[in-house]
Amino acid sequence: MPEAESKVRDIDQLTGRDDEFDPGFLENLKLGHDVRFVLVTVGGGAARIGREIARRHLRYVETVAINCDARIQEYEEFDRRVCLTTDSPGPEDTGGSPVAGGHLARSAQPAFDRIFEGATFVTIISTLGGGAGTGALPFVLEAAARSCEVLSVFVVKPFKLEAERRAVADRALARLHFVDSFVALQQRGLATLQVLDNETLAKDAAKIPIARFNTYWAEFIASHIEKSFVIPAEAAVEASRLAMLTDPTHAGRVPAEAEIVGHAAPTPFPERPSLNPPGMPGPLPAASSEIELTLEVVGGPPGGQELL
Repeated sequence: MPEAESKVRDIDQLTGRDDEFDPGFLENLKLGHDVRFVLVTVGGGAARIGREIARRHLRYVETVAINCDARIQEYEEFDRRVCLTTDSPGPEDTGGSPVAGGHLARSAQPAFDRIFEGATFVTIISTLGGGAGTGALPFVLEAAARSCEVLSVFVVKPFKLEAERRAVADRALARLHFVDSFVALQQRGLATLQVLDNETLAKDAAKIPIARFNTYWAEFIASHIEKSFVIPAEAAVEASRLAMLTDPTHAGRVPAEAEIVGHAAPTPFPERPSLNPPGMPGPLPAASSEIELTLEVVGGPPGGQELL
């Protein structure tokens, strides 16, 4: 069996596709251009995690930081930075109030729509318990779910000693069930929500300094993006290219260049990834679901379960 046909068959088996794979539908798509990977952070804590991820320079991934603190503009690691502000003075406009953060986010809805327009794979990180992350998340989530093909959401819960902030986080999680576009995407198997609990990490990884928590969450999420989105998309595009090369109807034809950047040789379709961060001492109960990709444009729905 030709190698390209074998690759296509492997993809179909993994994704549960019964229909015949069309090797031409990815012919002119370019990763990072026609197929967009977008990482968005919401809130100050999430931006710190996002900075760690951005420094890893994941292939094709656009990075966006959203916060109510004007200091977000100093985070040059991000491709775009959105500051939700009012005319009131001071670096913090929400005062830690999710209600204030929500009001600012509501007025910025058109900007959110532009961020996600044409996005294929979107990852959102939000830290709950404060004003920006908690208040703005539902509006960011609504815009993302309306536009993207596949959506992964990671929310970070505070420690138990931050009792008030943790209670706010729990209420915010409950409200996400009323974000209609996100719920619709979940019901179609195209969206997942994972809770990254600082308290759980502190118990399961007692030797990790608290100052390193953001680094571990960054490794966790970066691994998810790479293994669940980027690598399968590269494999799918490469399989399509190989299929065209072996198709007699495409004999003598040169396929579109640079579909795969930095990958001269084809790689096998990856196994479903373990989402444990490198160096973590075993599975994390609050974030242990698996992601399975189904081809839509170049990829499709993660099959992970919702964790609340």
